[in-house]
Amino acid sequence: MRLTVHTDYAIRALIYLSVNQDRLVTINDISEQYKISKNHMMKVAQELVQHNFVISERGRNGGLRLSRPPSEICLAEIVNKMESDFYLVTCLCPSNKSCKLTNNCGAESILNEALAAFMAVLRKYSLMDAVKNESLVRSIFDHQPDVQSAGA
Repeated sequence: MRLTVHTDYAIRALIYLSVNQDRLVTINDISEQYKISKNHMMKVAQELVQHNFVISERGRNGGLRLSRPPSEICLAEIVNKMESDFYLVTCLCPSNKSCKLTNNCGAESILNEALAAFMAVLRKYSLMDAVKNESLVRSIFDHQPDVQSAGA
């Protein structure tokens, strides 16, 4: 299984918000840190708000913050909400009638078992586990290259 870029960006945004719980974070902050298009990050942030992972505060001093502690946000929940489907192959989609073997193929149950195992692993971990070492992750984000020496 391969997660979409949208889900990847959602997890990255949530990690950034996890290590910046002491302040509101702008979409621009996240975009700059990860070198991701601001427009794309706006779509991701909008969906994170929609799924109640993030709270958005509007206004001049507005921004984003986690809706609950990182330890209470399960990675499986993020993936389930952000991914549009989990069909590892097209024949597993109930509306797909292109395979003659649908419902008579051993691969179907094997692939469904594999997906269940994948999600079972994600259910064991929270967003806090993804952060791992908060002070190290924060220092990586805080490190800004020296503009003068970069241009020299």
